[in-house]
Amino acid sequence: MSPRQTTAMLIAALVLMVLNGALFTIKETERGVLLQFGEVIRPNIKPGLHFKFPLMHEVRKFDARTQVSDSERTEYLTKESKFLIVDAYVMWRVSDVQRYFTNTGGDRSKAELLLMPRVKDGLKNKVSERTVHEVVSGQRDALMTDLTREVNALAMKEFGIQVVDVRFKRVDFPASISESIYNRMRTEREREAREHRSQGTEISETIKAEADREQRVLLAEAYRKAETLRGEGDAEAASIAARAFGKDAEFYKFYRSLQTYRASFSKPSDVMVLKGDSEFFRYMRQPDR
Repeated sequence: MSPRQTTAMLIAALVLMVLNGALFTIKETERGVLLQFGEVIRPNIKPGLHFKFPLMHEVRKFDARTQVSDSERTEYLTKESKFLIVDAYVMWRVSDVQRYFTNTGGDRSKAELLLMPRVKDGLKNKVSERTVHEVVSGQRDALMTDLTREVNALAMKEFGIQVVDVRFKRVDFPASISESIYNRMRTEREREAREHRSQGTEISETIKAEADREQRVLLAEAYRKAETLRGEGDAEAASIAARAFGKDAEFYKFYRSLQTYRASFSKPSDVMVLKGDSEFFRYMRQPDR
């Protein structure tokens, strides 16, 4: 290889090194700032291919996507002086790149250290203005909306961070309070159960009493009708018998005597001691009469 070729290759390599140090790219998911000896000269570099002077300029890139940061489980005091343990999270992203870099140096962990205390203070204020019911369900959405708006205004002004949303992951009572609440709920449920059983017993007794009354009324009405029908039947039977036997009185006496004999001597052991001329044996002595 000739000296001229060697020199050309060295120059080409030097040019490539310079170009490699002078060109940089910003991805769609990133934002960046251009520094000149540590001073920001381009505060918000958009995605694409860009140029810088090597050794003089420095590029710092940041993730422009929405970040999620978890808040520590913290106890807060409600309006009714009851403690709640709130586990929350924050969704945020970089909005003002220069301000974000100036206050955090582009370090996400430092940004979280600055942002989360503001979130906790906001939660403390919002929870202290509400009752347990309002925090848990009654005004939960309104609380989150107000807190997001206030923390966002503060974070944008101080750190260049846009707070997208603040949400509860979980809301609990402290262990000691939870036990007392469970006991109170258990007592309340037992009281309601006793009331329901008492009401059920009362309704049951009422139904039984009504059924017994209706039974007695039905039985009495049935007995009255039965007696009425029996009396009418007996009267009609007596009337028919009277008409039948009235046609032949002697035959009626004979028939009655046979019924008496049958009733008196229905069993082999039946014994009756009478005089021979007793009227009882009239039709036995004189069957033709």
